Amino acid sequence: MKSLLVRFFLFSLVIAAGSIAVTAWLASQATTGTIRQEQGEALETDAQIVDELVRYAATHDSWAAAKPRVDEIGLRYGRRIALVDRDGKKLVDTGNGTAPPLPVTPRAVVDPLNVGGKIDPRAIGPFKLTDEEYRTLHEYASQLTECSPHIRLYEAPNGRPRLTTLKPGELSVWDDQCRAGEWLYTITVTEKAAYGQLRRMFTECLERIGSELLFSPQPPGSSDLDWEITTVRNAPPDVVGCMDSARREQLRPFVAPPVQLFLTSPTGGEPVAIDLSTTGATRITLVALGILALAGFASWVTATQLVRPIRALTAATKRTAEGDRTARVDGGAGEIGELARSFNAMSAKLAETERQRQALVSDVAHELRTPLGNITGWLEATQDGLADPDPHLIGMLLEESLLLQRLVDDLHDLAQADAGTLRLHPEPIALDDVVEQVVNAQQNREVLLRAETAPIHLTADPVRLRQALGNLVANAVRYTPPGGEVVVKLFQDNDTAVLEVRDTGTGIAPDDLPHVFDRFWRADKSRSRSTGGSGLGLAITRHLAEAHGGAVSVTSELGRGSVFRISLPLGRVPADPC
Repeated sequence: MKSLLVRFFLFSLVIAAGSIAVTAWLASQATTGTIRQEQGEALETDAQIVDELVRYAATHDSWAAAKPRVDEIGLRYGRRIALVDRDGKKLVDTGNGTAPPLPVTPRAVVDPLNVGGKIDPRAIGPFKLTDEEYRTLHEYASQLTECSPHIRLYEAPNGRPRLTTLKPGELSVWDDQCRAGEWLYTITVTEKAAYGQLRRMFTECLERIGSELLFSPQPPGSSDLDWEITTVRNAPPDVVGCMDSARREQLRPFVAPPVQLFLTSPTGGEPVAIDLSTTGATRITLVALGILALAGFASWVTATQLVRPIRALTAATKRTAEGDRTARVDGGAGEIGELARSFNAMSAKLAETERQRQALVSDVAHELRTPLGNITGWLEATQDGLADPDPHLIGMLLEESLLLQRLVDDLHDLAQADAGTLRLHPEPIALDDVVEQVVNAQQNREVLLRAETAPIHLTADPVRLRQALGNLVANAVRYTPPGGEVVVKLFQDNDTAVLEVRDTGTGIAPDDLPHVFDRFWRADKSRSRSTGGSGLGLAITRHLAEAHGGAVSVTSELGRGSVFRISLPLGRVPADPC
């Protein structure tokens, strides 16, 4: 039984039969536990939603802009959330226009100033530190922990660092050697103003109830290291009540008003538990057989659809192995479709590689033919006595030899890049010095060449960078008409150093931009030596930039000029990128 179709079908039937039997047994055994678990999860979810809404109310003074946040909470927990104020006005509702009416009884009341009879600690109101106070106190906290590694701090809701694990008298944070503790527990201007306002409200309340207890905050330096001005200890209930009412009165303008919270399912009503009561054995058997038959039919259809593209892919693979680079597969969607697309991409890549190989051989032959032909022709002419081996002829032959040498060197660099053996020798360098060296070496009387640099230091191979930048500058000078300008800029963009070569030359056509960094690509299709180089310089520049962990890009407008950029990370370049 080697057919994949039959094996897949039988395997699916076995899985379906076992799944049906196990599912029926588990459903009958676990119904009660599942319902209890769902109820517990629902309660936990509702509690999390309430906490999220209380957090929002504690940090916002109204519900006017709460809709996006409430929608996000409802989507995350899969619940419809509605907020209604005391007048019955619906403030926020995540349900759509067709959602059923809300229940009569709300699930909870969202009030950050009355969470189980207490004020939510995230409601800080005027006690929130300014950015400057926050930075100052955290600097003191860092000094305190450096002074004594036993001290543990945590951040209070208003941003103040607080002591957490110490007991009274265990350690004095105001010791002469730990003065940062005294500075840390000095009341800031923001807190002083807030405490002053709280003191006035508290005093007014005490006067109304006729109490003579004065408001006296516990100062720093006491035995209790974690003191709270907003706490009244060892006081009568009416005094404690005054403090609570004063705090609520002070925080009320900074928190959202109380609202009623309604929680339902996204469709409006509460989900109904499924009743899996026991039925007769005959009925269960018939239902199981029906499901098994349906599963078998679906498995057969699925297996057929699965095997068909595999067979097509197998045939295309055989054609490719026989040398047919046009073989393609229509695999549709899904994993098989992804496999088919990968095969098509591989086949296209093979065809493109073959085309590039043929083009490379042709281009190399063309580039070698001209200088070799010149050398051979002049040497034969000299041998036949038609030319004299004077200094001019020798210089011309040397120039042709150097042209061949540069072409061979460029091909060698590209071969190393392809093989992953292009080695770098990084060292700390001043990148602006590299720019100045390249600009000075490429000066041309017919074109204005200048540099605009900033002092940037990084670790890189200076020789390779000069080679890469020199290729771009030489290319820009070559295609800029007399009287034009070439500007080489060096600047930093975040954590990247950018080398930019901008010219006022002929520009590059939009259709040619994707091929600028291809090997042997030249703007002049005639390959005249007077209008271009070998066509390898930009390809080498791209490989050198990538070897440094960077990238090269180009933008151009035909007739107005081009801009080439080399982006280099400011981090350390590995000595051997391969």
